[in-house]
Amino acid sequence: MKTSHLVLIGLILTTCLAGSARSQQANETSSQFVATISNSTAAPKPAPEGMVWIPGGEFSMGSPANGGGSCEMPMASNDAGPIHRVRVDGFWMDATAVTNEQFEKFVRATGYVTIAERTPTKEEFPTAPAENLVAGSVVFAPTDHEVPLNDHFQWWTYVKGANWRKPQGPESDLKGKEKYPVVQIAYPDAEAYAKWAGKRLPTEAEFEFAARGGLTGKTYTWGDEFRPNGKWMANTWQGKFPVKDAGEDGYAGIAPVAKFPANGYGLYDMAGNVWEWCSDWYRPDYYETLARASGVAMNPRGPDSPFDPSEPNEKKRVHRGGSFLCNDQYCSRYIVGTRGKGEVNTGTNHLGFRCVKEASTKTAGR
Repeated sequence: MKTSHLVLIGLILTTCLAGSARSQQANETSSQFVATISNSTAAPKPAPEGMVWIPGGEFSMGSPANGGGSCEMPMASNDAGPIHRVRVDGFWMDATAVTNEQFEKFVRATGYVTIAERTPTKEEFPTAPAENLVAGSVVFAPTDHEVPLNDHFQWWTYVKGANWRKPQGPESDLKGKEKYPVVQIAYPDAEAYAKWAGKRLPTEAEFEFAARGGLTGKTYTWGDEFRPNGKWMANTWQGKFPVKDAGEDGYAGIAPVAKFPANGYGLYDMAGNVWEWCSDWYRPDYYETLARASGVAMNPRGPDSPFDPSEPNEKKRVHRGGSFLCNDQYCSRYIVGTRGKGEVNTGTNHLGFRCVKEASTKTAGR
């Protein structure tokens, strides 16, 4: 894959590779979930700036194989089962995804250069054509007409010069977007920021526990209705995909952080706007491994090594949270418990991150 088109390195755009399975009704799947038991320990003091306390506890992790929920949607969630019991310790979590202004502070302090800004070398990709050895990243571009949704290369392109400063390519910039989530971030970029900030990236279990906000087995981070009382709860796609985002939720494309209601723990955008990196290696059978072990998985940190049957030579980490591209025609990853995946050195303009830290560690750098 890398040898023929560097420009489509590990196109994580498993982005919503929707399956043909349809969701069941919520009352048909709720029995698979056992009540969430949150720890009662009070939040440590003082609270780190911009972070909220996630108490930890025991919960049912995952998503029903056919989606579950109050309406039918396309989704590929057969890698998010079986539903299994997990316990996580309490931790602090960024209330929002890391923003452009926060990431810029890190870059100014350290001189860090993101992977998308680095020119690939012949040593790294010995069989790649020289014209493909250009710095850049993957960008979504809407089509000008309706297309079959069986080939994501129709709306994703590797763009020379795309990076976190120019997320859609050389003609774009961050003017007025200081409070938007930073995107075009590869996994090592996110990891470097977290280390500088005295934090780390969340495990997949921590992210899901936090996203559920204390609720048990709900379809979304806020409940079972996509738009309770007609209210938009997350930044997602409206209109015909991938032609035009109608922006009915107030935003056509990416939105600033914290423009939609927080969940039960005070976290914003845990089910929309941008996907977010988790620290776990991706394997579709990992939940089966935990379930076979029986009992409650204690602070699971993912498998020891990655494996994606569709691209067995690519090293992938887990994505969580959905994005502004998710929709009821092609991708319903805003359903809590579902999983994404991405090649570790590949960023896109709908992929960011947020950090966590244990109560006992000190925040550095910021």
